[in-house]
Amino acid sequence: MDRGRLEAFSDGVFAVAITLLALNLTVAGPTGQGSLAHQLYEKWPAFAGYLVSFLTIGIIWVNHHALVRQIKSVDRTLLFVNQLLLLFVVLIPFGTATAADYLPHNSPDARLAMVLYSGIFLGMSAGFSAIFEWTLHGERVYHPLPTEQHWPARRRFAGGALVYVIAMVVAVFYALASFVLIGLVAVYYIFERTPASPASPEGSDEEEPVV
Repeated sequence: MDRGRLEAFSDGVFAVAITLLALNLTVAGPTGQGSLAHQLYEKWPAFAGYLVSFLTIGIIWVNHHALVRQIKSVDRTLLFVNQLLLLFVVLIPFGTATAADYLPHNSPDARLAMVLYSGIFLGMSAGFSAIFEWTLHGERVYHPLPTEQHWPARRRFAGGALVYVIAMVVAVFYALASFVLIGLVAVYYIFERTPASPASPEGSDEEEPVV
């Protein structure tokens, strides 16, 4: 399969997932209880969840694009590994809406919702890391990463996943703290700068993807 089809399909999934996030941003309207300002304040978990999840999906999309542009050809293994990533990307709107419904309370349901939310991000991170791992073997990319850089790159990928694991553990005790940790991961990767990789076949410079 041409890599363009893989990227086009993935882009469509990213676009749908990021659009679905907005469906949870609603207020009761004039017939609801309280003023509009009060209703908006009551919905702050939904807006916060939307922001964190939107940024995370956006980061995944940017890094997925950078990684796919380096791939020479697509095989069956990569197709299924990519579907693993998309499986969790599609779940992000569900996890976001569930977490927003139960935050900011620290009830058992709120803690369970944050365990679910953290788990979805962990699965997403694992899926993306699996794609990256696929690129490290054989002549699968135009500019293979030098062997001595494999483990440093793996550790950089594992960093985000480790925070998601910590967020899952924290969620068992304090839901809001878990949400803050996930938000900090998104903020970190917005400003993260990694060493530039060799030029892509299209002639433009790409940064080494990190998730």
